[in-house]
Amino acid sequence: MRLGLILLTLLFAVLGAVFGTLNSEGIAFDFYFDIIHAPKGAALICALLLGWLSGGLVVYLGMVLRLRRRVRTLTRELKQRDRAVADLNPADVNRTVVKPADVKQTDVKPADAKLAAIADHSA
Repeated sequence: MRLGLILLTLLFAVLGAVFGTLNSEGIAFDFYFDIIHAPKGAALICALLLGWLSGGLVVYLGMVLRLRRRVRTLTRELKQRDRAVADLNPADVNRTVVKPADVKQTDVKPADAKLAAIADHSA
């Protein structure tokens, strides 16, 4: 895997060097206060790099920050629920356990059946 990544990186480096030598004519960028002269290949590669970076920034600001905020919120809710479960009195837990006789067969899910079996063994 690592060798493949190294070869792919070298391939793109060679292609970039060839692209730069094939487009070696100079072009001028007039920024009103200054004029910059650069080879056409270098200017195109810089434009590609700037587009890639700005696209990554848009994705980061649009998606990643929102998802991180969501993860923080869900983590906080999970901690609150864990604290609430830890604070329950064992007598309260026994009162809230559903006995198998009280449950219709259509209401039983695999997880409910396991919980009901555990409740029968503990009683």
